[in-house]
Amino acid sequence: MDIISELYNVVLNRQKDPQEGSYTNYLLEAGTEKIAKKLGEEAVETAIAAAKRSKTEAVEEISDVIYHMLVLMVDMGITPDDIEKELRGRRG
Repeated sequence: MDIISELYNVVLNRQKDPQEGSYTNYLLEAGTEKIAKKLGEEAVETAIAAAKRSKTEAVEEISDVIYHMLVLMVDMGITPDDIEKELRGRRG
């Protein structure tokens, strides 16, 4: 299993079986607007890291973007298969 699918399933499991003190559960309980704001913040931090040409910071921030994106996907009922289908359709 690839890491994106693995992490998606962790987030999905948190939604189904909340864990006390879980940051993922905090975000899911806070709702779509909070998750979207965090995703936006992380995207800006990624752009800043890229502008500084800091590979280390960029890797960290890209990882944050991917995590928050997965939380948003679970919140909105979007699956990795939905994204794969869309991306494959764009390859033409």
